[in-house]
Amino acid sequence: MRLTVLAAVSLLAVAASGCTNETLDTFDKVDVDITKVSSKTNYQLSSAVLGKLSSMGIDRSSPMLLRIFKEEGRLELWKADRANRFKLVRNYKICAWSGKLGPKMKEGDRQAPEGFYPLSKANMNPNSSYYLAINTGYPNTYDRANKASGTHLMIHGACSSSGCYSMTDEQMVEIFAFARDAFGGGQSTIQLQAFPFRMTAENMARHRDNPNIQFWKMLKVGYDHFELTKRPPEVNVCEKKYVFNQQSDKPFSPTGACPATTTPAALEVALGSYNKTYAAAYATAMQKYNGTVWVEPSEAQRKAIVADQRKGRELAYAPTGNSLDAGKLMTAREIAEQKRKAEEAERRKVEAAERAVREAEEAKLAAEKKKVEEAEAFAADVAAEKAAKQAQGKGALPVPEENPGVAVVEKKEPKPFWKLWAKDDEPRKAEPVPTVTQQTQQQVTTETGEQATRKEARNPATETAGQRVETPAEGAGALPVPGDNANVEVVEKKAEKPFWKFWQK
Repeated sequence: MRLTVLAAVSLLAVAASGCTNETLDTFDKVDVDITKVSSKTNYQLSSAVLGKLSSMGIDRSSPMLLRIFKEEGRLELWKADRANRFKLVRNYKICAWSGKLGPKMKEGDRQAPEGFYPLSKANMNPNSSYYLAINTGYPNTYDRANKASGTHLMIHGACSSSGCYSMTDEQMVEIFAFARDAFGGGQSTIQLQAFPFRMTAENMARHRDNPNIQFWKMLKVGYDHFELTKRPPEVNVCEKKYVFNQQSDKPFSPTGACPATTTPAALEVALGSYNKTYAAAYATAMQKYNGTVWVEPSEAQRKAIVADQRKGRELAYAPTGNSLDAGKLMTAREIAEQKRKAEEAERRKVEAAERAVREAEEAKLAAEKKKVEEAEAFAADVAAEKAAKQAQGKGALPVPEENPGVAVVEKKEPKPFWKLWAKDDEPRKAEPVPTVTQQTQQQVTTETGEQATRKEARNPATETAGQRVETPAEGAGALPVPGDNANVEVVEKKAEKPFWKFWQK
């Protein structure tokens, strides 16, 4: 698309005036009492803001433009005056933005977009969960050509960001009102310019070692055009690159080769003078930053410097601060020392982990050794106890230990088929085997006592208290029976009678 004649004339005027910049109004205090806003989508700009616009020759419904600078944490709102040149009318402090400097490349990387984005009325979201929102339109033509991905990247309220630019609710209700009035005045698209920092010679020299520097040099062309003309540059994409204010008779293909283009003559002249001044400033900045590297802070480091702002607020309120306050300019020696300390810390961490593994293995071996020693000690105790019992005459025979709750019953042998007519004999109780002490006592028993004992033994019906005792069969004295235990009954198996003696009783 060709630039209009009016634009060319405007560019000539800029070149003739030496591209001087008007006095910029940078007031950023928002005079909005959110508790008194009855309808956030119909909020009307305050009389103070309208008075300021009038004094700057700006109509309430004139076109507007937004510029974002991540490093400073600033969102600028520009509006066109009656000469169709844009002037800065608001300079808001961004409450929260996520990630680091650099473009967004994929869903979930927490990066806030950088580039040029056209915002239409359809991008306005009055029903946002974050008070109010304006969709950035990411991914744009350039992003899609470079296979970048992401959704729902907004400028919204609530001061909480995950890839967005988040403002306070007071700021957002005013920005939304500015955009509503601009669309109401006939503006079809509002240009959003999102930069990592102000693209001055000094900032470009300070960030010269950043891996995104080539991408930023491309954005700088559009930045320079706006600085010169104070009008939104015409943006196209070809060969997967941004091109600004280029005229061509053929269409631009985002991924195809760029067609033959020309730059308006007035802009060409202005850029020549501008670039010469820039080159001198860049050389001076390089001398200043020679031997140094800018170390950009992480999002966590930015949050740490504004942690006090969260006091007394909801947990979702998460201001992030800016990179200028949290970042560092370091010399090569300082960077090497910092790297050495980081490596030393990592080495100690690895050693601590290895030491913990060794200690755990040693503890495991010690526990196993202790179990073995305990098992050996237990076995020794059992052996000693067994030897002591054997020495006392206990445990020499395969008989159960004294246990008043167990009755030992001998299993009855099956009867041969030729004894089917024989009568089953009742099992008999075995007489307990006397202990060593009892045997000694029996040996010293008097003759009278022996006779009494023999007489009592001849009477099988004799009973003791709580236990019946029968005379054991011949040879029963050798049977293994338990000791003197009133509650244990040992039944002796009766000797079988040969079949040829079936007539005997």
